[in-house]
Amino acid sequence: MASMSTVHEDVKPVLTITEAARATVADALAEEAGSESLALWLEISGETDGAYSYDMYFQALADAAPGDVIQEVESLPVVLPQASVARLQGATLDHAVDAAGEGGLVIVNPNTPPSRSTHRVAPTVDLSDPLAKRVIQVLDEQVNPSIAAHGGRADLVSVENGSVLLALSGGCQGCGMARATLSQGIEVILREAIPEIVEIVDVTDHAEGANPYYEPAHS
Repeated sequence: MASMSTVHEDVKPVLTITEAARATVADALAEEAGSESLALWLEISGETDGAYSYDMYFQALADAAPGDVIQEVESLPVVLPQASVARLQGATLDHAVDAAGEGGLVIVNPNTPPSRSTHRVAPTVDLSDPLAKRVIQVLDEQVNPSIAAHGGRADLVSVENGSVLLALSGGCQGCGMARATLSQGIEVILREAIPEIVEIVDVTDHAEGANPYYEPAHS
């Protein structure tokens, strides 16, 4: 039999299980063949719309591995696999009834998946270059307020011999219209404000690192 990591009475359980939920699970377990050797297993299976999704099933209690948490709730064993324990800390398993009178188990979890924001931190630019200072000012005052409505942002990466290297982020990163945004919007604004710019180059990794996109804007 596998070594079991149980939650003792003097240790705060990872998961709170309401009496209604326990009764529902116990009734279902009683109908399983070999129920005396089974436990309810609950684990996080993925993410959907900014929240965790879950799997609940009956499996042999003896399959619990070191590091898994086993909670005993009035003789009902519940196994939380090690990989899910931290993300289930403080969650509640309950039984709820909807407006149509249909009931089922629900999980209320205070934990949510980490944010996967696509916004980048603005690059550190050499501000001793007067042209760089002017480009940043135009980006901050004219360009970014314009493309912010689409969740986009443009940052100066560097200025090299009159060429301005820009990185697009947010809604502009990986967007199929990124080239048009650059050539018809950003480039026009920058060239009107700073005529001495030689070239404007998009150095955004539009494929998130697989195939970096590096192409001068069309003149």
